[in-house]
Amino acid sequence: MLENVFIAFALAMDCFAVSVVCGVILRGASHRGAVLRLAFLFGLFQALMPLMGWLLTSRFSGVLQSVDHWIAFGMLAFIGGKMVVESFREEEEPSLHPLALRTQLALAVATSIDALAVGISYACTGYDRASQLAVPLALIGLVSFGMSLLGYGLGRRWGEAVNRRLRPELLGGLILIAIGLKILLTHLLGL
Repeated sequence: MLENVFIAFALAMDCFAVSVVCGVILRGASHRGAVLRLAFLFGLFQALMPLMGWLLTSRFSGVLQSVDHWIAFGMLAFIGGKMVVESFREEEEPSLHPLALRTQLALAVATSIDALAVGISYACTGYDRASQLAVPLALIGLVSFGMSLLGYGLGRRWGEAVNRRLRPELLGGLILIAIGLKILLTHLLGL
């Protein structure tokens, strides 16, 4: 059970980091409904991706495991790159807005793709029935949800101070690219 707690927190770290960035970008404003939706989507996708990995292991484990890190890197680099470019524009409202459902879905998918590998590992370590996954997947989803809310709150709380010193969209874009690189290097180099 303790290993499932560690897995849940490890998977939730990307959600936490992206939520901090969203809080910094949206500094000061209250968007409870959209923030709850973001946290829910992060938790949902973090829980569903291991299930998908577990389900697909028998047929596609080699293919998924060989490209999941590239997919996650590509999505995060694209979203992060777009944020970096937008940080240098003089527009008041960025087109890549953290409250937009499309952006939230893209972030939820991108931050959860590496969780496919967790599902593959579940299949390889004796989880033979879907019912055995109920507790680990619920734990992953709940921890990701909670860490997302915490991250957003911290980003929102200190967003004004960060905004005075940095461009939050630039910082957020660079953080997303760094998360993508971390996923890629972890898979390629075993770091």
